[in-house]
Amino acid sequence: MSTPIPDDARLPELTLRGVVLGALITLLFTASNVYLGLKVGLTFASAIPAAVISMAVLRRLKGANKLENNMVQTQASAAGTLSAIIFVLPGLLMIGYWQGFPFWQTTAICAIGGILGVLYTIPLRRVMVVQSDLPYPEGIAAAEILDVGSRKAGGDSAYPESSTPRPDEGAEPGAKEIAIGAGVAALFSFAAGGLRLLAESVSVWFSAGRAAFQLSTGFSLALVGAGYLVGIVGGVAMLIGTLIAWGVAVPWLTSVTPAAAGQTLSEAAMMLWADKVRFIGAGTIGIAAVWTLATLFKPMVVGIRTSFGAIRGEQGRFHTQVRTERDLPASVILSLTLVLLALLAVVFGLFLHGAAPSLAAGAFWTLTLGSVLFAGVFGFLIAAACGYMAGLVGSSSSPISGIGIVGIILVSLMLLGFTALSDSLDALDPAVARQLPTALALFITSVILAVAAISNDNLQDLKTGYLVGATPWRQQVALIIGCLVGALVIPPVLSLLYNAYGFAGAMPREGMDPSQALGAPQASLMTAIVRGVFAHDLEWSMIGIGLALGGVLILIDQWLAKRGGAARLPTLAVGIGIYLPPSIIMPLVIGAILGWVIDRRLRQRASRRGLDVEAAAERPRRRGVLLASGLIVGESLVGVLLAGVIGLSGTTAPLALVGDDFAATAQWLGLAAFVAVCVGFYRRVVAEPRG
Repeated sequence: MSTPIPDDARLPELTLRGVVLGALITLLFTASNVYLGLKVGLTFASAIPAAVISMAVLRRLKGANKLENNMVQTQASAAGTLSAIIFVLPGLLMIGYWQGFPFWQTTAICAIGGILGVLYTIPLRRVMVVQSDLPYPEGIAAAEILDVGSRKAGGDSAYPESSTPRPDEGAEPGAKEIAIGAGVAALFSFAAGGLRLLAESVSVWFSAGRAAFQLSTGFSLALVGAGYLVGIVGGVAMLIGTLIAWGVAVPWLTSVTPAAAGQTLSEAAMMLWADKVRFIGAGTIGIAAVWTLATLFKPMVVGIRTSFGAIRGEQGRFHTQVRTERDLPASVILSLTLVLLALLAVVFGLFLHGAAPSLAAGAFWTLTLGSVLFAGVFGFLIAAACGYMAGLVGSSSSPISGIGIVGIILVSLMLLGFTALSDSLDALDPAVARQLPTALALFITSVILAVAAISNDNLQDLKTGYLVGATPWRQQVALIIGCLVGALVIPPVLSLLYNAYGFAGAMPREGMDPSQALGAPQASLMTAIVRGVFAHDLEWSMIGIGLALGGVLILIDQWLAKRGGAARLPTLAVGIGIYLPPSIIMPLVIGAILGWVIDRRLRQRASRRGLDVEAAAERPRRRGVLLASGLIVGESLVGVLLAGVIGLSGTTAPLALVGDDFAATAQWLGLAAFVAVCVGFYRRVVAEPRG
């Protein structure tokens, strides 16, 4: 367990160089998370990689210490987490309301939602972090890495508690592994997406009668890294989802649905998957989210009650002289909250005025203030719930997508009730009247999702700070700075990626290649849900099948849980496997299997030598996590850079060295390079330590 810095120690924490370094790391990981989230619907936790990079840089500077490193990772992790807003925001382009991402509007909702998420959870720090026994898995892991990585051989006067070197001291804390993974993935991605020498996927179609089948995999190293981090349980569940979609649902539908005139078998199958089968996945995801929230209902209530109790009590007061117990004063929290809600009213008002400038004053103020009230109150309840859930199951396992689904349904029902009771929309242009409730529902939900995501992250970071002996109010300021920096980074990255690749169902220009479009799966799902609520045209039969399937999967998962052991069947992951194409799912599955094979190899080697398995596998596992994070960062950054080149050139493949006739060769070259990287990943992680 990490050893905290004593209360009487006076070490640099929230420094200018730390803030600048945190901002640079924020740019790196926010861009990576935005790209990965739009491509596959997953984001990765940036706290540990940020801590590793921070330690590698700051340890070369005079006076560096782990409290300063902690502030850097706190700032960077907040900004990376804020990227979850992309799970909703692209929907405004998909419905045709926005033609791009207005900088100040996008920045405002990211910043306001993120800072509210920080402020709402500050009153919970003492009761949920200090006094509770919640595990906070990511927070504890980050504290341990900071503690180990910040020590130098022979001790260091900058760390008063560190006088005896540990066996693993003196080594680089892992920045080299991130750099290697990032370099390999960057080269592969540039050769594939830039030069077009390597294919990005391979697909094989075959039929049995009129039933169509597809075998496909992408060659994305970022997804391999993400799958490695997801683990074998989630990987197998996603594989089962893909088999349900492409081994059962699509073949059955193609066998009973005549193809349109001129359609190939593959085109018909892809259309049926997009229009029908994906809604089975949506239903499965929905029931999984509701079930997860239901199982956490009691902890959610405890979290909300604790938050109200903390506000009524004295925990938020800046009265103590003990450094490690000082939160931001309650007066500051309340004042900032009121200012942010007032700014949110301005943002919502401008959004409404831009959508419907002729809306009657009564309806305008009712919608504006109702939206602020809903976002403020529901956001507070969600913040308390998410803070507890993050402590219970970890930030990575908290159902953020499920919270988004619940939020958008509630917002849509609220707005549906308003439109049913008011005739104000009847005076508007019919197209505006149809689009306005959908756009507003997405806009409100984006704020709620920002609050939920940051609430998930905030208490994990505060747990890390508590374990290393940080000053809470300084860490809370770092979290707010991270939200501001992330809010400034997200809009230009979103605009860059949209103009270069487009989103599924929303292309910025004619003639763009739809196969290169970013799927933005959560945004597509939430847009389909809110459209269906207002238009009453959802694929209810397919959603019903998904709900029933999800119910069966939940029963199986509960049965496996009662049996004990590691075998589980997470329903949400199965739904994702149905909802996303196999070219995305299969690299995730390969990464998960790769992690499982590596773990088995490490365990066998330790057992053969009579060593403690967990102790012997700790450093190789950490190396694998950092390599996987590097793969994600490298490919994601090249994707962002290529987006800039594509945007400036106005062509889809400005750097291509070969034409379409090279496609078959590129597939084989891509497959060979992909296999070689996976083998190299395995060999590096399981390599024997030198000396």
